[in-house]
Amino acid sequence: MLVTATTSDGKISARLIFIALGAALGGFVFGYDSSIVNGTVDAVEHEFGLNPVTIGFTVSCALLGAAIGAWIAGMVSERVGRVRTMVIASAMLLVSALGCGLCFSEVDLIIWRIVGGIGVGFASVIAPAYIAEISPAQHRGRLGSMQQMAIVLGIFVAFLISALLVFVMGSADAIGWLGLAAWRWMYLSLAIPAIIYGLLALRLPESPRYLVERGRFVEAATVLTRDMGMDPGQATEAKIEEIRTTVHVERRQVFKDLLGRFGFHPLVWVGILLSVFQQFVGINVIFYYSTTLWKSVGFAESDSFTISLITSVTNVLATIIAVLLIDVLGRKLLLMIGSTLMTLSLGMMAIAFAQSVTIDGAVSLPGNWGIIALVSANLFVVGFGATWGPAVWVLLGEIFPNSIRALALGVAASAQWIANFVVSTTFPSLAEAGLALAYGIYAFFALLSLIFVFFMVKETKGRQLEEMTL
Repeated sequence: MLVTATTSDGKISARLIFIALGAALGGFVFGYDSSIVNGTVDAVEHEFGLNPVTIGFTVSCALLGAAIGAWIAGMVSERVGRVRTMVIASAMLLVSALGCGLCFSEVDLIIWRIVGGIGVGFASVIAPAYIAEISPAQHRGRLGSMQQMAIVLGIFVAFLISALLVFVMGSADAIGWLGLAAWRWMYLSLAIPAIIYGLLALRLPESPRYLVERGRFVEAATVLTRDMGMDPGQATEAKIEEIRTTVHVERRQVFKDLLGRFGFHPLVWVGILLSVFQQFVGINVIFYYSTTLWKSVGFAESDSFTISLITSVTNVLATIIAVLLIDVLGRKLLLMIGSTLMTLSLGMMAIAFAQSVTIDGAVSLPGNWGIIALVSANLFVVGFGATWGPAVWVLLGEIFPNSIRALALGVAASAQWIANFVVSTTFPSLAEAGLALAYGIYAFFALLSLIFVFFMVKETKGRQLEEMTL
């Protein structure tokens, strides 16, 4: 379904921007939830006496929940609607924040992080699908990029809150207000954006597609005219009839529609591999483990938090670049530029970390290699944030035809979370083997992503959603 919601001069209406921002706020909570863990890693490891394998699972277990949430989000939204699905996601994230902040052991911490992960999975699927449905083709890239912008802003705020708590309390495991350690307050702080997300979601209009499916035609017409900017009368009636036809097609969707000669249909594999490559370049290692990473090569804890905060600001600025370029350069060229820059910067990080030395039991990067590693890390973040970060989410909302969109998007998003889980879980062990090895592997996948995009990804810039075919 595509609804035209522009002003007479072709600009996006303020109402449509508000609706897209409200839906994308789920991305903010998802970025916040994913990155607030960064400042807690060492403190949790010390609190519960965890080894590299168990701390890796504690950090990444939420991603298993996210994979489950992404898989079932489409079914839930079909049953209860888009808006209620967002509210359910916010409730899960609120419960997770309270549970993680007040946990008694690593076991219940893992349980509450999985609960929050399911909420994140819901938000990650419903936002791009909802935004793609309400956006005109010529502006869909920019509006779809709001999801990634919200994610990186969530990451930035999470790093900022973590840094402030460490600054005020002295360290992540220092005891502060109400007898709770700083790392517990980091988790508890997630409650605020989760509540705001739920309240704003309640102000969003329900999807006209869902309303038509439920036979609520008058409400659907109201949303189309008042919120989406359509002219009342025959145009609205024609759009409702078009939606009814689309709904009729989508009702017949079953999982076997995704299957082809090689397991899945080739287009579904494109969506899955876009998701996998987005994670296998190791971007979330920067956002989940950067504080620990910089401490491990000789930086003080306060400096490590500052570096992480600077990296998150870089990510926000890079995403702004993506918003400006994605409907100009197109998705494919943007991805290829990003793959090239990531390959070079990750390769330089691997070379820099290969120079690390141990003096009196402390690891450090000699000479200018520390600066080279920092610059390379931020170039990597720019390469990702301006390209693969937003472009993949936009493409996942665009590339699938109506006949399989809901199911295919859920499968691709689940693959993304599973890939994220694999990278996040294995990084502590890889880091013990050597950071040069870890970043060398990520550089290799960045190079593979360039080859994949060149041969397999088709441009979707300016195309109507109804034009997408298998």
